[in-house]
Amino acid sequence: MLSNSNEQENMSELKVIINGVGSCIPDNVVKNEDFLGNEFYQENGERFTNDNQDIISKFEKITGIKERRYANKGQFCSDLASIAAKHALANSTVNKEDLDYIIFAHNFGDLDDDSNRIDMMPSLAAKVKHQLEIENPSTSCYDIIFGCPGWVQGAIQATQMIRCGDAKAVMVIGAETLSKIVDHHDRDAMIFSDGAGAVIFQGVEESTGGFLSQASRTDASVELHYLAMGPSFKPELSTNGNKFIKMKGRKIYEYALVNVAEAIKTAIEKANLDLADIDKILIHQANEKMDEAILLKLYKLYGQAPNVHHLMPMTIQDLGNSSVATIPTMLDLILRGKIEGHEVKSGDRLVFASVGAGMHINAMVYQMP
Repeated sequence: MLSNSNEQENMSELKVIINGVGSCIPDNVVKNEDFLGNEFYQENGERFTNDNQDIISKFEKITGIKERRYANKGQFCSDLASIAAKHALANSTVNKEDLDYIIFAHNFGDLDDDSNRIDMMPSLAAKVKHQLEIENPSTSCYDIIFGCPGWVQGAIQATQMIRCGDAKAVMVIGAETLSKIVDHHDRDAMIFSDGAGAVIFQGVEESTGGFLSQASRTDASVELHYLAMGPSFKPELSTNGNKFIKMKGRKIYEYALVNVAEAIKTAIEKANLDLADIDKILIHQANEKMDEAILLKLYKLYGQAPNVHHLMPMTIQDLGNSSVATIPTMLDLILRGKIEGHEVKSGDRLVFASVGAGMHINAMVYQMP
């Protein structure tokens, strides 16, 4: 009985740190002007009366997106993920054979270039294990479907598995090829992009940093339909059975503005910290104006003067919204000094936060060792 008690005490003291980060940013750059030839339709099936230049200019002003990245022809979501995973291992002291789990957050599986049929069998996590040539049968693999907050939720799961003694090292991947599942006759298609990020979480007995707290929520009443699958807006394509990402942008904006800041505040309070103690907030890159509004709301909750651009790095202008990949990709870019004006050092406290289909929201507080 005494040994079991000591074992439980040791597990509760285990620190969970990040030991290896990598990303895969496709080299296929798609600029806003590349959509000038698209046929954009409204939800009611009617063509927009204003020209594409006007549509694109308004889109850029609202979202901040100037360009995004698409996977190359024949490149699957699991391929991007495997590249990111290899980079994470190269930046880590963890041997690939010592990984206890690979958790893969995505929402649409592997998609062919000419079909939007979703392929999730075998799991994408298992495909990554195969591409990494991991021989250890104890490296268990599974996928998580949690909307855009999937990577953060995977990170929360990995942390809890390590803290309860079920694992010592877990790789959490977020990857999407959204360019293959958007309706290119819907102007919202310009928001989405492709990419992958991978992070290795490890349990250590002693560290000055690591996981501090988390908060999650799901609102699935009317909010359930804010982001869902639906037919093409182009009438002659709307009855062929294919479905694409469809979202109610204004509803999502209003929902996120009210609830994401509250979730971040909850996570910060669980860590017994104040907003002034947070050095960076890495928020899911969904929409520049929305993300800025969320941070302003957070400052308002704390009654503090805003300093959004110091606290919140942004990648959406050049990389678009790659869903589950945005936060681990952004973390990798910061650690490699690739985001001007943003760096992290030992002792810095970070918040990872996201909102997306479900509707799900989560936030995680982490201190750099």
